[in-house]
Amino acid sequence: MADITLTDQNFDAEVLKSESPVLVDFWAAWCAPCKIVDPIVEELAGEYGTKLKVGKLNVDENPASAGNYSVMSIPTIMLFKGGKPMKSVVGAQAKENFKKAIDEVLAS
Repeated sequence: MADITLTDQNFDAEVLKSESPVLVDFWAAWCAPCKIVDPIVEELAGEYGTKLKVGKLNVDENPASAGNYSVMSIPTIMLFKGGKPMKSVVGAQAKENFKKAIDEVLAS
């Protein structure tokens, strides 16, 4: 399960000031591709364990955070490290594509 529910209020503390890299799943309840990606994100959270913090941000309820990072399409999976966005994967994609992006950020 995703570690945290992200909001405009806790984004700074949970993502930008995080000691560990963070995967942010920008999603919405009405988004069909988001529902496809959700179980993949859950699997990744379990696989990476303590190496990666995983959070979900509902763009309808938290438009400021999505707007700050120019999220125009959902789902968008954005990886942050050291308070900066490092990589984004947009749309429903194969789990391997997400893993590749995560591994690149963890190795950087």
